[in-house]
Parts: sequence; structure tokens; C-alpha cells
Amino acid sequence: MSKLTPVNIAQVTTNESKIRLIALFVFTTTVLYILTKLIYIPLFLVLDFALRAFDFGKYSPLAILSESLVKTFKLPFKQVYLPPKRFAARIGLLFSVAILLLQLFDINNLAVSIILAFCAALESFLGFCAGCYVFSYLQKFKLIK
Repeated sequence: MSKLTPVNIAQVTTNESKIRLIALFVFTTTVLYILTKLIYIPLFLVLDFALRAFDFGKYSPLAILSESLVKTFKLPFKQVYLPPKRFAARIGLLFSVAILLLQLFDINNLAVSIILAFCAALESFLGFCAGCYVFSYLQKFKLIK
């Protein structure tokens, strides 16, 4: 088994405080969408999730805002493994795309929106990442690496 160098560790970990703030913003943004049905909100979520899901998180508006708040309020740094979080962002991307498409085709998307908001709330308020749980389950059965 090879040891991880400090550079490798930085590439495969992230700050849980930042992740939980991002989830809080996803939750509030999704609730705002449920209340207003403004199409710009799922468009924004699709963009933001896509950036974070495919390793462009440094350009994600929610990640930038969260990082700024972590620094401003000196929130604790707690290392968490990045690949499950990236997988969860990909699931969030799928939900956001579904919300957007359902709205574009004038199909009720309330259930999908509530599921996204609920999962974001679990992460933000309780530190439970539903996507990470799915990731570990898929890994356990060798369905993903």
C-alpha cells in the first residue's frame, strides 16, 4: 500500500465546513425555487453542480461564497474524502437537470425539488451525505472505484 504525499492528500480531501455551507446554500436556493418557480434558479444549480461535479469547483459560485465564509468566520477545517462528495455533486447535478427539464416541459417537479432540498438539508444540518452513502454502497459492491 502506498503512502499519500501531502500533495495527494490535498487532491483527495476537502473541508467539511465548506461542504456543509454549500449544502446550506443549495437547500435555501432550492426552497426559494419551490416558492417562486423562477427558471433561473435550476439553471444556476445546474451550472454550479456541474462545476463542482467535474473538478472545476474553484469556479463554483457556491463554493467560492462558502470558502469566503469559512475564512471570514474562521470555521474549523475538518478533512473529508473528496470522491464521495464529487459523486454527490453529480447526483445533485442530475436532480437539478431533472428539475429544469420538468419545468421546461411544464411537468410538476415538486417531488424532485423536495428530494434535492431534503438531501441538502441532511448534509448541511446533520452532516449526513446521502450521495456519499450511495457512493460507499456502490464501492462495496465494486460498481465504482
